[in-house]
Amino acid sequence: MGEIRNAERTRKLILEAAREEFFEKGYTGARIESIAKRANINKQLIYHYFKGKDELIHETIDEFTASLPSGNLVLPADPVQIAEFRFNVNQEYLMDFLKFTAWEAVEKGPSNLKGEKTREKILHSYNEDMKAKQDMGLVPKEFDPKLITLMISSLTIYPLLYKDVTHMITGLDPNDHEFKEKWTQFLRQISEQIFKRE
Repeated sequence: MGEIRNAERTRKLILEAAREEFFEKGYTGARIESIAKRANINKQLIYHYFKGKDELIHETIDEFTASLPSGNLVLPADPVQIAEFRFNVNQEYLMDFLKFTAWEAVEKGPSNLKGEKTREKILHSYNEDMKAKQDMGLVPKEFDPKLITLMISSLTIYPLLYKDVTHMITGLDPNDHEFKEKWTQFLRQISEQIFKRE
């Protein structure tokens, strides 16, 4: 029983180190040697648990998406609150993963990441939620629900991911309380205009 527990502990340690490495450096920049060093283990031990880098990234993404607190990610009933809510969720739970998605956008990694299906499911649920709100008369009929979802994603991710640009434009660091307060207020104001009821 102790061996099984140790094996589970070692595997978890490797995945935690891999997550740090991949999210910080992207798939291409990540190195098995660096993951071993982060986990404070021998590099060969990684190959005992995982076939290689591809399997490791698959397992890392899969484990990360499974670890998200789904209960805390349920979208608000009022569409006016969605952008602000998603901005807060991105800051609270997804910053490291968002950095990985930026790497993913500029480099070639393995296709069909295990977490891709989960990620797609979450994004499609945003589309479905927006469509349902449209059917209830909470979202103007002339707007494509998918494009609203994409717009909200852009507004709630870009300022956090591109900190230098955010600072150059606003003079504020996106991690500063002042920026967060101003940006959430702006998201609320623009949402009130988009989802204005007659």
